[in-house]
Amino acid sequence: MNTSTHTSTHTTTHLSARPRRSALYLPASNPKAIAKARTLAADIVILDLEDAVAPEMKASAREAAVAAVREGGFGAAEVAIRANGLDTEWGADDLAAIAGSGVDAVLVPKVSSPQDIARFNDALAHAPAALQLWTMIETCGSVLRLDAMGAMAASTRLSLWVMGTNDLAKEMRARLRPDRAPFLPMLGMAVAAARAHGLTILDGVCNEFRDQSVFRAEAAQGLLYGFDGKSLIHPDQIEPCNAVYSPSRDDLAWAEGVIAAFALPENAGKGAIRVDGKMTELLHLEEARRLVAMAEMIARAEATQGIDA
Repeated sequence: MNTSTHTSTHTTTHLSARPRRSALYLPASNPKAIAKARTLAADIVILDLEDAVAPEMKASAREAAVAAVREGGFGAAEVAIRANGLDTEWGADDLAAIAGSGVDAVLVPKVSSPQDIARFNDALAHAPAALQLWTMIETCGSVLRLDAMGAMAASTRLSLWVMGTNDLAKEMRARLRPDRAPFLPMLGMAVAAARAHGLTILDGVCNEFRDQSVFRAEAAQGLLYGFDGKSLIHPDQIEPCNAVYSPSRDDLAWAEGVIAAFALPENAGKGAIRVDGKMTELLHLEEARRLVAMAEMIARAEATQGIDA
């Protein structure tokens, strides 16, 4: 594990070394769920010690999560462990155990300020350099400090944000509707802040896992807003999530056409050209290259995982 490291950049075209279309939460206290996760096509597996684990199971879940990471078998998937907060009786022990586990990332909850990020980062001071710090964006305070918190990526392990829309809804006293209207402004601002500071950002969970049409619509909405992928609560959400967040055939045909057009000798040095009757600029070339690189990255990951593309 620990094959992916984070380099702080300030770019709008940040692309992880691995696909991060789908991130499946599962309780670390459930050995059957962990075993099943090793057979699934999720790009990220998040072993949860927080919301999904009862207080009396916290210590044993921590041990199970560390044991699962050391046993491995997750293929190309990144593995993260979601710790309890440092303000809980379990948080410090969680971070100490995670720091030496060999996991790819630690996901931490209820982060509301740059100071909170610094506290978690300090708690991981003796962990291997490759251990990434991922944080939840799930409090009103975090939404109000997105830029300042994103800037912490330049000086800490911070590399990824996960939206926590359920907790946001609770704290705001807002209603979670299929259109997510109360949250759209903050979803857009979170993506903008993530891009400004070179962070990967994953959309929050969809609580509907029986009706795939509802899930697909919410995943497509996240893609429209610019998210890199989506966090999930059920294995049945993996396939449609991966499909939504993978470049389509039409996307790749457009991208390859743009790349080929800019490569023509007559277009050398031009900042804007006409492709298929449309004005196409260098910013479109950059996006085209990103889509092709993503498709290649997904193909490599699926080959490693043993999944048919």
